Amino acid sequence: MFCAAALAASACAKNELSAPPATLAQAPVVQQASSEDSALDELDPFAPNINDQLNAMDQAYEQATGESAHLPNLDFFSTGCRREACAIWARVEKSEQKLYLYVNGEIQGVFDTSTGIPGRDTPNFDRHPDGRIYDRYTSTKFPGGDYNGLGNMPYAVFITGGFAIHGTGKSNWKKLGHVASHGCIRIHPDNAYVFNRLVRQYGVGNTWITVE
Repeated sequence: MFCAAALAASACAKNELSAPPATLAQAPVVQQASSEDSALDELDPFAPNINDQLNAMDQAYEQATGESAHLPNLDFFSTGCRREACAIWARVEKSEQKLYLYVNGEIQGVFDTSTGIPGRDTPNFDRHPDGRIYDRYTSTKFPGGDYNGLGNMPYAVFITGGFAIHGTGKSNWKKLGHVASHGCIRIHPDNAYVFNRLVRQYGVGNTWITVE
């Protein structure tokens, strides 16, 4: 079970992570249309004022949740790892629209993704995440994209700047496996939850993200 000790009284107690990531829901086709069907995520990682937007988002998140928008800096305890040598490695293959999730060097899941559309292609990355992490982000521009009260970017783990791996609303599940985003990496929210909790458990210094 991928559970941090601090989660024992909440997610782990509910057995929400009792199954390995590979068994989680994989992009079911949703026939019902909504306002999100033609919508991109509200956050534009290419925006020239992205840092101002992120700072405002951090403040709003912390006021709404009472939690920090950033993981504590525990680099002192990191292993100096990279890729498969890290406890957690998320490898995103844009040509396949897949995320391969490794835990302690063993593959634990293969998830459909949606990376950036042409003109907003998700850049390549090969690095630790930057520590910004949200459980929820509520969109005001596309409220139809709200997922279970968690907004249209649930369980976001930011790579750098405005680029993040995050869950997406139900009407976007049918797009997983195809480019569709504003530049972020969308995955099913169940899988985003697992990745988010693993990053929280093992920390930034023991997590690596490759996008290629």
